Amino acid sequence: MPSFIKSLAVAAAVSSLGLGATQAQDALPDLAGRTIVAVTENAYVPLNFADPATGEGIGLEYDLFNEIAKRLNAKVDWQLSSWDVMIQAVRDGQFEVGMDGITINDERRSQVDFSDSYLTSQQLMLVRADETRFTDAATFAADASFLVGAQAGTTNFYVAVYNVLDGDEANPRIKLFDTFGTSVAALQAGDVDTVLMDQTSADGYIGANPGAFKVIGEPLGTEDFGFIFTPGSDLVAPVNAALAQIKADGTMEKLQQKWFYEYNAAQ
Repeated sequence: MPSFIKSLAVAAAVSSLGLGATQAQDALPDLAGRTIVAVTENAYVPLNFADPATGEGIGLEYDLFNEIAKRLNAKVDWQLSSWDVMIQAVRDGQFEVGMDGITINDERRSQVDFSDSYLTSQQLMLVRADETRFTDAATFAADASFLVGAQAGTTNFYVAVYNVLDGDEANPRIKLFDTFGTSVAALQAGDVDTVLMDQTSADGYIGANPGAFKVIGEPLGTEDFGFIFTPGSDLVAPVNAALAQIKADGTMEKLQQKWFYEYNAAQ
């Protein structure tokens, strides 16, 4: 498995394609103090979650979108929503922008507008640290007693269905949970045997729970994360312009360092 540092380097290169340095450094739009209503779930370490000490929402997505708003002369009104209604709520205009490690794909593009990618990650199998009964997707799939925890409608769910199991979305080996965090808690408790997640989240849980988890097998695919907007939103272009600048001037690299390395090391 390639190192996470290499993965981040590739992600940065991929997400910067087509953005020249001159374009990225152009003056940004001024939103004149506008308040942007943003929504997340607070259940996706280290992208968005509640600080155990204060209950305050923290994570890479918070820092990144706050920085975008600052550069656009805007403010952020942070709201919370469960994953299962988030895309619909943004599509209907209840919130202006949503984020929750949301994979950019054609099905979702038919419902909402997406920003450019801000992170590229891979799907991996997270298991308990003492797991020895299976070593990859094939050996997991071969034993019908092994269970995978997932959140319905997520990339993790669909990869479990189509890349690990038999393509049956009603397969009883998939145990559904209301939030991503509860699926990981079920894994730790022994109620399921693996949870699929991207590299960023896997590193977050491993760092926050030393000795509890590990990753096995080869990556099961890659995904690009983007912010979602109400269709036709006038925020897409300004956000993309600020995001390009943030990538070009090294701020994105600093945020990745903070949440993928320093945060893990502090746990």
